Amino acid sequence: MAIGDELSNIDFKNLIGAPLISVVQAQAQSAQTSVDFIKSVGFDDNNVPTMVTFSYMKPVESTDSNGAVTVTPTKYDLTVPILTMLPIPFIRVEETTIDFNAKINSVQESTTSSSHDLNTKLSAKAGWGPFSAKLSASYSYKKSSSSGSKTERTYSMAVHVRAVQDELPAGTERLLGILENAIEEVPAA
Repeated sequence: MAIGDELSNIDFKNLIGAPLISVVQAQAQSAQTSVDFIKSVGFDDNNVPTMVTFSYMKPVESTDSNGAVTVTPTKYDLTVPILTMLPIPFIRVEETTIDFNAKINSVQESTTSSSHDLNTKLSAKAGWGPFSAKLSASYSYKKSSSSGSKTERTYSMAVHVRAVQDELPAGTERLLGILENAIEEVPAA
């Protein structure tokens, strides 16, 4: 298989698409987590905002009929929606980088060897009797071939995701603005 064929068989659609789909799914999970946080922390079971009340002392000036000013420490209660006091998690993926490296080593090896061998032998013999001759011949052929290939593949992928705290969506900002209007400061009973 040629090196070009190796690269063309890599499933780039899934190699690049799968991490991007994961990033989109993570973004959706992050949004759902924000919604769950707002529902569970900011509202009770009846969808009424969860409120927190603080008591504190505040100096109050009063003027009597003679014009004398008196400062009296007075206890006040401050009731605040809890969502206005907490950071709401809005995480968004700002940047995603996908690095893919492919290293393919391919070695092909082929060897062929052959040999031919021809042996002939002629002998003649003269002697007391009739003339005699002897002929012998041999031929040999040898061929050997071997081939081999070695392919080594190394793939690596790195995905870098950079997430940041996002600005609040307009609807959430408006909700917090409405909740801020529910903040009450009243003298303690």
